[in-house]
Amino acid sequence: MKDYKELEVWQKSISLVLAVYKIIKNFPSDEKYALADQIKRSAVSIPSNIAEGSSRNSTKEFIQFLYVAFGSAAELETQLIIAVKLGYIKDEESLFSEIIIIRKMLNALISALKSKLN
Repeated sequence: MKDYKELEVWQKSISLVLAVYKIIKNFPSDEKYALADQIKRSAVSIPSNIAEGSSRNSTKEFIQFLYVAFGSAAELETQLIIAVKLGYIKDEESLFSEIIIIRKMLNALISALKSKLN
């Protein structure tokens, strides 16, 4: 397995984290430690789980961590939908597009690793 920093899905998820942090700066101050915190944790969880999984001893473990990253992407998407409905985010389409791309990439990587196991 190559270094996780070379994985395009990890690189894209790092970019997503940066975009999320930038958007959260505009949240109302009373949300800084509530929904904003949840959003940050979900976003950071995606590249973190990719990195941790790739550093494990087995492909099966890596796949499991990729599933966790996939779940974090769904969690992030849900939290961003809430933020949009609350009026905290206005131009969300690029964020949602990036999440979809990352989820597709995670799915493809999981499928490739599973076929390698068989």
